[in-house]
Amino acid sequence: MVFQKISHNRTADAVVDQIEQLILQGVLRPGDRLPSERELAKKVDVSRPILREAIKVLEERKLIATRHGEGTFVADVIGTVFSDAVVQLIRRHPPAIADYMEFRREVESVAAGFAALRATQADREILVRIFAAMEKAHDKEDFAEEAELDVEFHQAIGESAHNIVLLHTLRSCYRLLADGVFYNRAQLYRYPGSREQLLAQHRAIFDAVMRGDREEAEAASIAHIDYVEKVIRDVERNGAWQEVSALRLQQRLSSSQDETKRRRAPRKATEDITAP
Repeated sequence: MVFQKISHNRTADAVVDQIEQLILQGVLRPGDRLPSERELAKKVDVSRPILREAIKVLEERKLIATRHGEGTFVADVIGTVFSDAVVQLIRRHPPAIADYMEFRREVESVAAGFAALRATQADREILVRIFAAMEKAHDKEDFAEEAELDVEFHQAIGESAHNIVLLHTLRSCYRLLADGVFYNRAQLYRYPGSREQLLAQHRAIFDAVMRGDREEAEAASIAHIDYVEKVIRDVERNGAWQEVSALRLQQRLSSSQDETKRRRAPRKATEDITAP
């Protein structure tokens, strides 16, 4: 059970503290719906007036939001890490991709290493389910689902590291990845041989974490990011080549048409002169 009964000191502060801890630890995620007032009051074993007071405090702290007719939800606290202005700056300046990949290489390797040491049985069960879904999506050649599960897998590794600062830093980073701010993930999966490579790399990270092998988990994570960065460079370079080739073709077709017109012009003039 996510929510625990408050055995003593049944105050609004105690309820606030419990829900804040669940948000901080990543148990409650942005968009998660809280139980109804009646149900939640029963789960934490406090009166409904006390619960209402706690909900009001959490709303004032912008940790939850109540939508009329829908319920109460965990607020999007992650989205505030990168402002819209910063996101748009990153979109307009592709060199930021290199900084992003450098950041992921270092931080994800640390997360994978911690996960290998700290993952609980519940963490391992989550990873098993996610990786099994990744294999199914791979077999179906479902690029969209593979991309979604990719983010989910790395988030689960971050959660298994059991470091709160690391967890929320990674979540904000993956938000940009999921939104396609840095690169088009569909292109990544369409790159020749990449789907097989990516699945194998995720399997290497998964296996190392499940074995509790910190060094292998870190090495597998670094190898994965190195590969992704290489593919991104190749895709961008190939895209530039395609653009240049298309321009060359367009120019040559245009030149050929102009040359044909020039050749026909004298012939038509001669025909006009010799005509009776």
